[in-house]
Amino acid sequence: MRIELASLGSWVPENSRVLDLACGDGTLMRHLMDNRGVSGYGLEIDPEQISKCLQLNINVIEKELVRDLDQFPTNSFDVVIMTQALQVMRFPDVILEEMLRVGRECIVTFPNFGQLRARSYLALHGRMPKTNSLPYEWYNTPNIHLCTISDFVEHCRKSDYKILNQQVLAEQAFNRAMMGLMPNLFAETAVYHLTKNGR
Repeated sequence: MRIELASLGSWVPENSRVLDLACGDGTLMRHLMDNRGVSGYGLEIDPEQISKCLQLNINVIEKELVRDLDQFPTNSFDVVIMTQALQVMRFPDVILEEMLRVGRECIVTFPNFGQLRARSYLALHGRMPKTNSLPYEWYNTPNIHLCTISDFVEHCRKSDYKILNQQVLAEQAFNRAMMGLMPNLFAETAVYHLTKNGR
């Protein structure tokens, strides 16, 4: 299991109702069911991943996320989660708003495009960066809305989202040592737990 998936589990209340968007093979949902006693659904579009979810006894709905989660009523889940998919959404701002309509809280993870290696690659090579978390070429990347930690925090401020928890992660030892000082420069992955102010 990816490191951010294990760490965000503690933010999910026990016995809560969870919606996992772009849930992949269901690993996170199975982990939450087994360790936090949650119930809920995963949403996924890839038939192979849906098959893996079913093998893990995950309730999964086949749906492509574009703009809305209109089949779900307001506040029908305690937590809505989306890991490593915000940057592939056509309308990430709308999806975030929908996550906080459908759920009382949401958790998102995304690669930090402001990380030193990405910045250095662009500065030194004059080409779109490739890193462990961003391994694609410019022409075949699914990542269409890359952002930095600073971009995301500013969007939360403008949208009146309250940050309940945040965590930054890195695989490389140097980045791990430095990210506490300057997370936007050294963190490779960001994990945010949000709700709406006044909720």
